[in-house]
Amino acid sequence: MIFGNKLYSQENTVVQEVQTQSRKLKKAVDTKNESAQADSYYNIGETFFNDGNFSKSEEYYIKAKSIYEKLNDKVNIEKVSRKLAQSQEKQNKITPAIYNYNRAAEVSYSKSRAVNSNDATRLSSTSPELKAQAIQQNIEITQKENDKGDLAASYSQMADVNIQQKDIPKAEENLNNAYKISKKEAPQQALEINQKLTDFYVENKNFDKAIDTKKKVLKEDFVKENSQKEVEQIQELADIYIKKNDAGEAISLLKKSYGIALEKGHTLEAQKIVKKLDSLYSVSENTDASVQLYRDFIGKLPDLVSKDRSLIDSKILEDTEQRIAQLEKERELKDELIRKKNIFNYSLIGALILLTGLIIFIFRTLKKVQIKNKKIALQSLRREMNPHFIFNSLNSVNQFIATNNELEANQYLTKFSKLMRGVMENSTEDFIPFQQELDLLQNYLALEKTRFADKFDYKIEADENLNTQSLQVPGMLVQPFLENAIWHGLRYRTTKGFLKLNFQKSNQYLKITIEDNGIGIEESKKQKTQHQKTREGRGMKNTLERIALLNDLYNQDIQCKITDKKNGAGVFVEISYKFVNK
Repeated sequence: MIFGNKLYSQENTVVQEVQTQSRKLKKAVDTKNESAQADSYYNIGETFFNDGNFSKSEEYYIKAKSIYEKLNDKVNIEKVSRKLAQSQEKQNKITPAIYNYNRAAEVSYSKSRAVNSNDATRLSSTSPELKAQAIQQNIEITQKENDKGDLAASYSQMADVNIQQKDIPKAEENLNNAYKISKKEAPQQALEINQKLTDFYVENKNFDKAIDTKKKVLKEDFVKENSQKEVEQIQELADIYIKKNDAGEAISLLKKSYGIALEKGHTLEAQKIVKKLDSLYSVSENTDASVQLYRDFIGKLPDLVSKDRSLIDSKILEDTEQRIAQLEKERELKDELIRKKNIFNYSLIGALILLTGLIIFIFRTLKKVQIKNKKIALQSLRREMNPHFIFNSLNSVNQFIATNNELEANQYLTKFSKLMRGVMENSTEDFIPFQQELDLLQNYLALEKTRFADKFDYKIEADENLNTQSLQVPGMLVQPFLENAIWHGLRYRTTKGFLKLNFQKSNQYLKITIEDNGIGIEESKKQKTQHQKTREGRGMKNTLERIALLNDLYNQDIQCKITDKKNGAGVFVEISYKFVNK
């Protein structure tokens, strides 16, 4: 705890420092720099602490600590907690002091933790031995760290324990050690220790040592340079002479301090001295001296007040503290406005997030409904079998029976039922294994071959590189194109035609080609009845709708191209789509 001699070079240093820190505080509040705000509060607390105004220092240390705790600034939390504990200890507020020493220990590094823990133990313990042990540990630590302020305080604390243990020589030694250390670095602390030492001598009726001790401090520069402190110390020396029953020397000293107070403008101290002198004159029944003293004081009072800077400084200090308090109120008001604004903003953001979430939920729900509807539509399209195909198949069976061709009828029915079973089994799936699709198409072509045996032959080819088990394909997507090739192309030939179905791997696509040498698209249109045109339109529309739904639902790129063959009669169909694996 280094306090600096400049505190005593001018009597208005406290006011100047508080004013300086209040300006810094205003700037920190305006720039919303919380760390700088805490530093200003801490520095104001230090100024009051160094001046011996411990209640004021506690007030500002508490404000600084609150902000440092908010910022979780552990270094400064440790520093301010310790100083706060020392301020409280000076005011005999033992319980909060113990708490703050423990808080300082909690956030500090190893050496500081030990010092703070020892101070907490010293205050909380009732055993002189435990107190002495904790203080001795701090003396050893502060000696290594060369911390003069804490070292002097520890010697002073050890003297208190020595007095409690009635070890008078040791108490005297420790107080002298404390004074020697503090007088160079911490004048206010030196004055406190000097007063404790003189009180110690007075209590033990050793008035001569008490007088020598007080005279020693009066020779110190930090007292001679501060008339306020000089007047106070001379009065304390006079009090010792009064207790020694040496009224004459006491009166002489009080007159000397009275003269300094009048010269330097210390109104309150001059008033105290007049009361003490009056009391001494009353004991000696020197009424004339007492009356003359009061007349002198009253006569010089106007000039004394005009010189008294302390009254002006007190007013300035009061105004400065009021401005700080007003600044705090403004800051609290701004914080409250910001808090309310943040609540509004967060509420608005929350409402927007909720609304956005609701919109996304509705959108996803609608999307799911759309997908579900599309899947239902796709399933419906898959289940649509060409009624004309079924009707023609049954007619064929009827024809076979009518001609007593029971074997052909049975074979036809077997193939037809097998095809229908396969179609129905796969009607719930959008994609089926390639091998199953291949089997269905083979059954279909075999069935049509039975009906139109003299109209066409067919051939199915599949690339050896295709994995017929893992590859997934849309079920019965190819069948309508085969049906068109047979019913609207090949069956109108006068000679037997040929139908070729090919499955080829092309990079990441499955390429399907259907090639026939029927009468072709244009010629087929000319020969169709109105009923056939309607039926065909519905069949192709069904297929194209399925392709569109598959592309939409599964991000497929199914392409379909139907053209008349360039060389010769017939139609060429090309279908391609991405591979879909299990």
